[in-house]
Amino acid sequence: MKKFLPILLLAFASLFIYSCDNRDNNNNFVDNDTVGTAFDITATLGRVDDNLYQYTDTFTTPLVRADVVLIYLQTDVTNNGSPVWNLLPYTFYTDNNVAVGYSFNFSRFDIRISLDSTLNLTPNTNFYTNKRFRVVILPANLGNAAGKGAKAATPPVDYNDYNSVIKYYNIDESKIKTKN
Repeated sequence: MKKFLPILLLAFASLFIYSCDNRDNNNNFVDNDTVGTAFDITATLGRVDDNLYQYTDTFTTPLVRADVVLIYLQTDVTNNGSPVWNLLPYTFYTDNNVAVGYSFNFSRFDIRISLDSTLNLTPNTNFYTNKRFRVVILPANLGNAAGKGAKAATPPVDYNDYNSVIKYYNIDESKIKTKN
């Protein structure tokens, strides 16, 4: 019995150690610590030329290399007052069937939002004045169960659907601030 008890304790300890796994960012595990952040910008895009307007904003703290930025444009408000968000790039057509497009790019340090068209945008101030954007920063290091060289995995959420994104990344809309 004296020899059996240490073996039993060793077996129990190894079972406990083996069952503990903190790889929750692997697609085979539930992800409990991945959270996103968001902030609003009400911006007037600056004229580059008659067909191009841009807005640039610097992050207070550089992003982690794996982070991803999504930017949504508020295009409408529902009957109950909720904003309608559309993921950039976003293109719409004027009454004259001319395309007007919002797009963006980002680095670890900043974002740039652009508005361009073949239309002379200068007299159309409603296209670039006091536009509301929601910047969503997502941790992209979610792991890849397939490994290098494999086909890209299906995204865990439809990024075009703003409500799905905030739900998936546990973003509390009541805490979203407007950046000046």
